Amino acid sequence: MSLVIVTGAGGFLGKRLTKTLLKNGHKVIGLARGNYPELEELGVTMYQCDLADKQSIERAFKLINKENQSEVDAIFHTASKVAMWGKWEDFYNTNFIGTKNLVEIAKEYKIKNMIYTSTPSVVFEWDDIENGDESLPYAKDSKSLYAKSKALAEKYVLSQINDDFKACALRPHLIFGEGDQNMIPRLIEAAKKGHLKQVGDGKNKVDVVYIENAVSAHIKAYNALKNSKANGKAYFIGQGPVELWPFINEILAKHDLPPITKKISFSKAYRIGAIIEWVLKLLRIFNIHPPMSRFVALQLAKSHYFNHEQAHKDLGYRPEISVKDALERSFGKTDGSIHS
Repeated sequence: MSLVIVTGAGGFLGKRLTKTLLKNGHKVIGLARGNYPELEELGVTMYQCDLADKQSIERAFKLINKENQSEVDAIFHTASKVAMWGKWEDFYNTNFIGTKNLVEIAKEYKIKNMIYTSTPSVVFEWDDIENGDESLPYAKDSKSLYAKSKALAEKYVLSQINDDFKACALRPHLIFGEGDQNMIPRLIEAAKKGHLKQVGDGKNKVDVVYIENAVSAHIKAYNALKNSKANGKAYFIGQGPVELWPFINEILAKHDLPPITKKISFSKAYRIGAIIEWVLKLLRIFNIHPPMSRFVALQLAKSHYFNHEQAHKDLGYRPEISVKDALERSFGKTDGSIHS
């Protein structure tokens, strides 16, 4: 099997992807800022580096080249700065400059394939997206610095393909499951504090994807990329739609928490988010998770789900584990009200 690199190997998606690649017989090199003894014990060779620092990546790749007899066949680039608030420079440097650095060095070392983990938010602006496909244009007025920086990075990666370098982008939506340290824990924390309110009429539908299905999509993309079928393309990855607020309430129930009964209109939530952003920017406070932002209001009130036929056609991707079964695996038996 091949030698592959996973950036962000210690993250939610990166760690599960790394473990699956190992099980499939690949030799895996992990790139991350921190130390991950758990992965090293499994046989992953870990290198510390900061993707925004090109010299840091170059040092890591020199060691990789020196210490491995076989050539690296592919990079799974899952690392990124994910947050609803922060400094533009931080998002830009990590998500765009870091990706640009990685692509340039990958080409220098003649690595043939890159699977870039993007986000559906690169096309999201204001209106509901219902069954959207890959023909949707990039957002011109994104309310998310994260999404804006990811769009720049995705466009760059896909623009760099040639006869010697193949790349595709995957856009998994709202990944959930065991090991999540971001989305679900924040929901639970907000609910416990009584801060979680339904935004809008509660009828909006969204895509979600179970972690195992997201990992499967990445591996299928790698296989499709090797025969050039996916080269230069982006794909929405999900298994919805589900109604967002029943989905949230199902998760809360699994944590012995009551359903959300408090409500706020979208327009009010959006205004509150705008005020909070203005105050935080004025005070130059960037290292917090604000209770509301314009982008969060949009995400919680609007529908955003996608057509996955292109991923099925090119990658052979179909979610192998249903939302209902995924919730049971993650949190225990469900009441059967959630379907995919």
